[in-house]
Amino acid sequence: MTALLDATDSQMAMLADLVASIEAAETTLNRMQAARDGMLALAGRLAIDIAREAAHPDHGDMAIRTVAAEIGAAQHLSDRTIERRMAEASWLVERFPAVWAAQGEGRITAAHSRAIVDAGAHLDDASDRAAFAAEAVALAEAESPNRLRRLVRRLAERFQERSIVERHRDARELRRVWVKDLDDGMAELGMNGPATLVHGVFDRLSQMAHALKEEHARVAKDARSTNGEPSDARTADDRTVDTRTIDQLRADLLADLVLTGTPTGHDTADGLLGEIRARVEITVPVLTLMGTGEADHSSSPAELDGTAPIDHATARTLAGLASGWDRVLTHPISGALLAVDRYRPSEQLRRHLRARDQRCRFPGCGIAARKCDLDHTHAASAGGATSDVNLAAFCRRHHMLKHHSPWQVAQRSGGVLEWTSPTGRTYIDRPPPQNSVVFTSAGADADVGLAPF
Repeated sequence: MTALLDATDSQMAMLADLVASIEAAETTLNRMQAARDGMLALAGRLAIDIAREAAHPDHGDMAIRTVAAEIGAAQHLSDRTIERRMAEASWLVERFPAVWAAQGEGRITAAHSRAIVDAGAHLDDASDRAAFAAEAVALAEAESPNRLRRLVRRLAERFQERSIVERHRDARELRRVWVKDLDDGMAELGMNGPATLVHGVFDRLSQMAHALKEEHARVAKDARSTNGEPSDARTADDRTVDTRTIDQLRADLLADLVLTGTPTGHDTADGLLGEIRARVEITVPVLTLMGTGEADHSSSPAELDGTAPIDHATARTLAGLASGWDRVLTHPISGALLAVDRYRPSEQLRRHLRARDQRCRFPGCGIAARKCDLDHTHAASAGGATSDVNLAAFCRRHHMLKHHSPWQVAQRSGGVLEWTSPTGRTYIDRPPPQNSVVFTSAGADADVGLAPF
């Protein structure tokens, strides 16, 4: 059977119309993205101009943060996301105007633009960039973005004035490791580093994974031979054979090496780094800890740092190994935080605020509260009380924004924060709901969430 061979003329005409419509829609979207990039670049330039006229010593860093926060709050997006988009838009609009114009005219897509800008990012001479962009756009009009990337990387090398040694030295300064939360209690660990080291890490993990796989297969084969049973018989040893895939083994080996290994190449003489242990903070509803409702999925999952759900078995394992507990008491009907205490009290107010806020309290920010500063809403130097009604968790970025920009905040009852932007817009940030169980009966006792650390 040949695909579409039996399609009628009207069906083929409809398909042709759909293809043309989708093509037109994509062209419109790419033009709109180019227009948005132009406005974001203009916003960044406005912030720099304001800072330059006022001779700000930070060369506009706080002004850009303030503008990004204004735009982000209006769109319900993190100001970090907006600042990154502003930087990317400025790079495209100001350094590669021909590429931006081609996207605005609908000749190339946003993906083509990213590929070209990434490849030519290190071209410092304006004439070289212009010549590179002209050739790259011509290629982009005839190639898909994934094919274009290899072509424009080669093209950019023709215009490079700096050697690969110099460029690699600069690129090494950007090495980093990051975490991205995924669904179903999973997360992703990423690393940007020298290619030789990253490929070396992956190769060693692969060799170790294959060696384990081969060893497990050999042990299983020996067990079958010893028992004198056919090779397809299932023995007790067979039932415990490691069935993990190579990808799963790589992931497990990496976690094992990082969590239990010692960084001998960086450690001090007294083993300072070797003594550091991984730390996470989870919240487990008490009924989940007891196993109540697990069979019918009615119990609430545990949460990691108030963001990622954790499966019941992992939560109980971590709870059993915890060196201490914070007990979080919540209202049985509304789920609101009532109090935080410990069996061995210490720094009670900090624990209370960390449990209440869970994350930075600037609109759109998701930095975990344990990584944040506790800031007086009404300054302590002006008589502000050091209490839960005058304190809130802010990440360092938004702590600085509060004190060094026109953004203002007031704390209302129940830990609700009211932010006022430089343009006069008001945004309300409420404490996140507690990871707890609530009941419909008004007479139910308060639930208790247990947060091991």
